[in-house]
Amino acid sequence: MAVKIRLARRGRKKNPFYHIVVANSRSPRDGKFIESIGSYNPLTVPATIELDREKAYDWLTKGAQPTDTVAAILRFKGVLLKKHLQNGVKKGAISQEQADAKLAAWIDAKEAKIQSRVDKTKAEKANFNKMVSGEMKVVAKVAAPEADQAAFREEPQAGNEEE
Repeated sequence: MAVKIRLARRGRKKNPFYHIVVANSRSPRDGKFIESIGSYNPLTVPATIELDREKAYDWLTKGAQPTDTVAAILRFKGVLLKKHLQNGVKKGAISQEQADAKLAAWIDAKEAKIQSRVDKTKAEKANFNKMVSGEMKVVAKVAAPEADQAAFREEPQAGNEEE
């Protein structure tokens, strides 16, 4: 039995929401699945991804193949990095403590980057709401100086005419 880690679509028309599931490759997209390991909402900014990293890693080690989109999600959440580091541990290239430390540092940096993006989006939304409600005035754009405007309006010179 070939096992895939893929997305199962939920939500209504033009409002997608996906569950990340482990399913038999022959079952339909929204059909029967073995286990649900997370969710993905592409409509939020940034996209919201809830994923059980341990379950995803266990399924990858058992041989489940992720689809392209799910592979990108697993890469984004650090599951494929964990698999890579664990292969290094098996081969003796690094110790388990070093692998865990590298993974934890990478995850902390990634979560901080995501949190900064969420904070930036909240600030932009708050500024937009203030501007719409009239609490904050819009800064008017400064017009170009007259000399610059005149340069764009100049006629071609008369001496360049061909007969």
